[in-house]
Amino acid sequence: MTSDLIQASYIAATVLFILGLKSMSSPRTARRGIIWAGVGMLVAVVATFFAPNMTNYLLMVIAVAIGATIAYVAAKRVAMTDMPQMVAIYNGMGGGAAALIAAAEFMHPTTTSASFAILGVIGALIGSISFSGSMIAFAKLQGLIKKSFLFPGQNIVNLLVLAAAIVLAVFVTLQHTGHLTGPNGLALGLFFGLSLIYGVLMTLPIGGADMPVVISLYNALTGLAVAFEGYVLGNAALIIAGTVVGSAGFLLTQLMAKAMNRSLGNVLFAGFGAKGGQELDEAVEGSMKEMAPDDAAISMAFGQKVIVVPGYGMAVAQAQHKVWELAKLLQDKGVQVKFAIHPVAGRMPGHMNVLLAEAGVPYDMIYDLDEINGEFPTADVALVIGANDVVNPAARDDKGSPIYGMPILDVDKAQTAVVIKRGRGAGFAGIENKLFYADNTRMVYGDAQDVASKLIAGVKKV
Repeated sequence: MTSDLIQASYIAATVLFILGLKSMSSPRTARRGIIWAGVGMLVAVVATFFAPNMTNYLLMVIAVAIGATIAYVAAKRVAMTDMPQMVAIYNGMGGGAAALIAAAEFMHPTTTSASFAILGVIGALIGSISFSGSMIAFAKLQGLIKKSFLFPGQNIVNLLVLAAAIVLAVFVTLQHTGHLTGPNGLALGLFFGLSLIYGVLMTLPIGGADMPVVISLYNALTGLAVAFEGYVLGNAALIIAGTVVGSAGFLLTQLMAKAMNRSLGNVLFAGFGAKGGQELDEAVEGSMKEMAPDDAAISMAFGQKVIVVPGYGMAVAQAQHKVWELAKLLQDKGVQVKFAIHPVAGRMPGHMNVLLAEAGVPYDMIYDLDEINGEFPTADVALVIGANDVVNPAARDDKGSPIYGMPILDVDKAQTAVVIKRGRGAGFAGIENKLFYADNTRMVYGDAQDVASKLIAGVKKV
């Protein structure tokens, strides 16, 4: 009877996970979705305490209390601009937990069926890679690792490390199924060590421009690892929830790669964007034309339509509140204001949406690339705030550009493009932006929040 209730609780938790994930597909229902998923996790954790043969209740309570306290404090204190780092590190923790489950199972001297051993070791491999890779992604996003590491033959070295980990995985599996005898502990330790090393080596050469895709991929890997370990433990909640997270993560990864016109293999192995914002040597015709904030304010205040394009520069400057204040002032003067979001703007999927929602921007003013691109030709001003590669016309016009074919926001088609930028450097992809040299583009240099304040003052004077 108790076992049936536990399984029913797991199924209920799984339903809540699925409903929560579905609700997160829209900004309007995302908050509700997070609550549902959180309740589902609470149901699953409580049900686990009543599982047969469960021991170490004190250690379980202590672990839950420590984890919940750290998560609560971190979530309350984290800045919205640091949300990608938090997502990366939590992804990694999930993968690490799955790997530890496998390690605990493989430390048992008893033999088990081949299917359990195979799925367990695959989950351990994926979870370990997700853990160490996510930690490197976190360090890159946090600025602890400021450059990417590339060396000749790197992909071959990575492949050899992965091959060695797979060989050890087969060895551990054969030992655990009783087909081989030997120093199981040593082989297991080397297997986990090489798996963790591969996660580090795979992530180090990936440039900042590809971080949204990498975060999404590791999220998928974590879900897959959890599903495999759920099968090993016979836990329906882990199997279903892990499968849902894994499949959703892989789908999102593909969509993100498509939004950059890149294959997943190119993202992982090409080292694109590894220069971390250092300009490539390429000639761009024209010159950057600077504009004073007051002049930019006048051009917007007397326009009929202004499209705002936020980017990572807005996030770094935490200028979203000032930008929304500017938008409201323009609306008061009869100007139609819309916000345009590129799928890979920022450092994770939905990064700009989260920042704008925090500032209070209504959801019906925020448009995706496909919805807004046709309106740029009718816009008097396209205001670009810290965005770079996602508005580069080279992706549309220059077949020799590394980003050629990547869908972009057609900012250059507006009557005037006003770009707020801290300096004259290239974006994370390391490519000079032809938009900045266009005849209809004007550059306003400075911190996004400071410039937004000056634009607000200028609009008020009109």
